[in-house]
Amino acid sequence: MTTPAEDPALSPQPSPLKVAVLASGRGSNLQALLDARREGRLAIELVLVASDKADAPALRRAEEAGIPTLALAPKAYPDRASFDAELFSRVAAHAPDLIVLAGYMRVIDAAALEAWSGRIINIHPSLLPKYRGLHTHRRALAAGDTLHGASMHFVTAELDGGPLIAQAEIHVHPGDTEDSLAERLLHREHRLLVACVELIAARRLLLGAAGVCLDGVPLPAPLRLEGERLVGASAG
Repeated sequence: MTTPAEDPALSPQPSPLKVAVLASGRGSNLQALLDARREGRLAIELVLVASDKADAPALRRAEEAGIPTLALAPKAYPDRASFDAELFSRVAAHAPDLIVLAGYMRVIDAAALEAWSGRIINIHPSLLPKYRGLHTHRRALAAGDTLHGASMHFVTAELDGGPLIAQAEIHVHPGDTEDSLAERLLHREHRLLVACVELIAARRLLLGAAGVCLDGVPLPAPLRLEGERLVGASAG
């Protein structure tokens, strides 16, 4: 017989994960998070959307959704370190559990990242460690790759070099252009981002001393996106 304490339906549920998003552009990845939250697939509270560009469409999406926004101009600060110190101080005031870089196009100063180790993730449009930095689709095509994709990783001071969480693959088609490849990959990026945040929000995935762990088990390799789900060791 199941006692009330053993009944999963009566077990305390994790409180919604407080998430801040940094974005520089149109905010399609932010919209994927908003849609998943609205549909009940993500137990998150979006506490802030911040940008280095006051005219970023991502900020307009956030405003329409009733989410606080912040825009800071890098040129108003003497250097990158002082800009990042101010930005992350303002972000910290909203007390997020997790920061998501969703199309945020700036390299972040190492000192600003120290307090957020294991609590900041980034989505990058390549199968890391391939093609860190910019122009990933162009570089994949120039190399003649038959597979391309996107990666989610924890952020460190190394550009696109933090511990990998999960990846999504697509085939490169004959005749693909940068635009066609980017458009086809974007849908997979959205699913990858939502699936990773879902695991973090459920307190199943974290970065520990042994690396990226899922359900307490270190991942031997990044998880893989299949359909809407991530698969791999302990990912069921």
